[in-house]
Order: sequence, then structure tokens, then C-alpha cells
Amino acid sequence: MLLCLDVGNSQIYCGIYVADKLTLQFRRTSIVRSSSDELGIFLRSALRENGVEPDEIEQIAICCVVPDMLYSLRSCCQKYFEIDPLIMRPGIKTGLKIGYKDPKEVGADRIADAIGAVKLHPDRNLIVIDFGTATTVCAISKSPEFLGGNIIPGVRLSMDALEEKTAQLPSVEIVPVTSAIGKTTIESIQNGLYWSNVGMVKELVARMTQEAFADDPPVVIGTGGFARLFDGQDLFDEVVPDLILEGLREAVRLNGLNE
Repeated sequence: MLLCLDVGNSQIYCGIYVADKLTLQFRRTSIVRSSSDELGIFLRSALRENGVEPDEIEQIAICCVVPDMLYSLRSCCQKYFEIDPLIMRPGIKTGLKIGYKDPKEVGADRIADAIGAVKLHPDRNLIVIDFGTATTVCAISKSPEFLGGNIIPGVRLSMDALEEKTAQLPSVEIVPVTSAIGKTTIESIQNGLYWSNVGMVKELVARMTQEAFADDPPVVIGTGGFARLFDGQDLFDEVVPDLILEGLREAVRLNGLNE
């Protein structure tokens, strides 16, 4: 039994794999930093509440973009599960060539996304759009090589910036919209957030395809918390909400930890 932890700037997304099947998912905020004991108690309690005996966990894999949480997470795994986790970081086997000028700069989440995408679509060019706290748009060639990509403020981060940095603009619910012209302040913010992201994704995918994949168009994959928000806009070939977890599962296999 494999426990995968996708640690983002807003939440920890946890998944349990049994025989390569994702059987359980649960979440915890990552905004409030926690000790190894707090994390260990949470994980064991959440597993038990969902009918999983914690001692059945055989492997743990972690993708973390919050560096000051890594020590607590690793200590939690060692103390509460007696497991030294696989951590997505430079030096582990990924099956990818990294085309960044400095490969160490590539975020663990982007690499996990790429590993998961290649696993799902081997021998295909790929573009992955991950709607998290930041939105990332990344290109992976069929070789496979992580070519690079773009990092943009995420949907909620953009909304929070409007609320915090302006005197009169309120926080709004982030929802799909149909009109391009808002008739109230709230509608205007919602429309702006929605259509700016639709336009951004379309433009970046078109330019990246022309630049890197003109002779062999890519499979475009959406993932992350807000990917489903854009259903119906023809932005993706498919949406894979658990892509980072799939990447972690494949990384465990590539590193021979489930043999």
C-alpha cells in the first residue's frame, strides 16, 4: 500500500494506492505549518477514519513545494510509519531529460506532473496545465524531455491580490461564467478572472505548440484544483485531477521501491 502526499502552498492532498489503483483521497490545509507529531497524528487518524490501518502503509512518496515543511514531513513518516519516504527532488530517477538551464530550479510539482503525463501518454508530445496556487503550463516532448514552460499567478491568488491591494473590490466566488460583460462589480471580477485564464491558456498552448510541436501536436492535459472550472471551453484533451499523485506512484516504480 502506497501513501502519496502532494504538498502545495494551500493544502496537502493525500492519496492511497493499492495495486496501482487510487482507492482513497483526503486533504489537509498546508497554510498552517505543523510539527511532525501533528502531521503524523493527522495522517494516522485520517487513514483509520477511512478504514485503512496505518501499519498497512508500505511506501510513502512526497511532492512538496513548501521547503520548510519537508523536515517535518520526513520526520513524521519515519516516526509514525517507520518509513523513509521517497521525496521528489533532484537526484531521483524520473525517466525524463530536463531541458531547463538549471534542472534544480524545476519545481517538484512540475516534474511529478510530467512523470504522470508521460506514464498516461507514452511517446506523445504533451502540454500540462496545472491550476494550483500558481498556474503552470509545461511542455514535455515525446523523447521524453521536460522542455520548460510558464508560471502564472493562479486563479485564487489573482482574486486575493485584487481584494488585498484595492480599497473597494470584494472577494468573490470563483465560478464558470457565460457573459463577457459584467453588470455588477462581482460579475466583473468573476468574468475577468475566468476569461483571462481561458485566453491565457489558449494563447500559451498555441504558441508552445507552434514553437515546439508544430509537426506533431501535443496532448493537452488539465489538472489541479481549478481545472474543472474550465470544462466546456475546449482547453484540454483531458482532465486528470490526480496527475501529481500518478506521477509520484510512477516515481516509486522508477526508483525500484515497490519491488
